[in-house]
Amino acid sequence: MEIMTYQEKYKNQIVDLILDIQNNEAKINLSLDEQPDLKDITSCYEYDGGEFWIAVDDGVVIGTLALMNKGNGNAVLKKAFVRADHRKKGVLSKLYNELLAFANSKDIHTIIFDTPSVATNCHHFFEKRGYRRIAKDELPFEYHYPDRDSYVYMINR
Repeated sequence: MEIMTYQEKYKNQIVDLILDIQNNEAKINLSLDEQPDLKDITSCYEYDGGEFWIAVDDGVVIGTLALMNKGNGNAVLKKAFVRADHRKKGVLSKLYNELLAFANSKDIHTIIFDTPSVATNCHHFFEKRGYRRIAKDELPFEYHYPDRDSYVYMINR
């Protein structure tokens, strides 16, 4: 397995992985149109000082994680997905370590993310790393997301 930053040649695999997990596993019925960031990953993440990482195993995308830089030391963690047959094998940990190193290099200290209430494994992963669940009115900056019975988490590092 290799962790790398976004490459256009993997775009279709990335979109397919994310939509499959969101809609077939989590049953949240989230369309690609509701996620414009997936249509133009480079513009939505890299141009604004963020990044999008993928885990690739034998040419197949098995995981994703992204950071959207919102300025002033704030960012949104997005697209934390790992293919079912690769979960609990350290894939998300490796992706998250890349994200942390990047956040440190950009002096990002507040990270938030939204996640469906049904994504309990995701909740546990990030809670173990110091994230705490917050109410939407506690968001430290403006952030809009397609709410599908979502929880919001935050960490100040």
